[in-house]
Amino acid sequence: MTRNRISQAVFSYLLAFLFLLGLWWFLAWLIDNPGFPYPFTVAVAFIKLFPTSLWGHLCHSLRRVLVSLSLGLVVGLPLGFWAGRDPRADAFLSPLIYLLYPVPKVAFLPVILVLLGIGEASKILIVFLVVFSQILISSRDAVKKIPREYILAVSSLGAGRGDIYLHVILPACLPDIFTALRISLGSAIAVLFFSESLAGNTGLGYFIFDGLFRAEYAAMGAGILALALMGLGLYGLLHLLQRLLCPWSR
Repeated sequence: MTRNRISQAVFSYLLAFLFLLGLWWFLAWLIDNPGFPYPFTVAVAFIKLFPTSLWGHLCHSLRRVLVSLSLGLVVGLPLGFWAGRDPRADAFLSPLIYLLYPVPKVAFLPVILVLLGIGEASKILIVFLVVFSQILISSRDAVKKIPREYILAVSSLGAGRGDIYLHVILPACLPDIFTALRISLGSAIAVLFFSESLAGNTGLGYFIFDGLFRAEYAAMGAGILALALMGLGLYGLLHLLQRLLCPWSR
């Protein structure tokens, strides 16, 4: 990326930030309610609470998201590759996908809480279900889009099955996999927020609702800001990893 393009990107993000900040201030002025605090009030609460309590809750939420994303990749990617390459596997998995994917994963949360309790496992599992299904579908469809001639050309040079997956299928599917991760990230954080606010005493979801119940709206806003920054950071990290690992897709 040239210096001019970097400057343009920085300017665009700065302009978007200032627009959102101005919109936030205008809505706070228009609503004029303590439940919708001004940006400065939230920023002061964020700076005050971050070193003491907010940092710990952010770490809990971040760990749960990262573990869920990793498990979704470890489980969903091989199954997606298998379904994309093997018609028999696809014939078995596709009906299951079409029946279960439209069901909101948060609907399973009461069952998961009954079976696993309100600990780490239940929160990680519900987020994993969101990520896993998206990775499985995206990787399967990406494999199906690979021209058969590519695989035949590599096979004719003596490549084995492992070489085909490593040097053809995985590089071809990586951009779609990163897209699936970015798409599922928002839903994963939303489901995590719901699970943390409903059960447990750690995480940003709990922190935000605790501020609501105690009518400490600035603290509530600080938790929402931390949740937004966590999502923004993870989204930017995925974008950076895609640029590093998929230079051919730029």
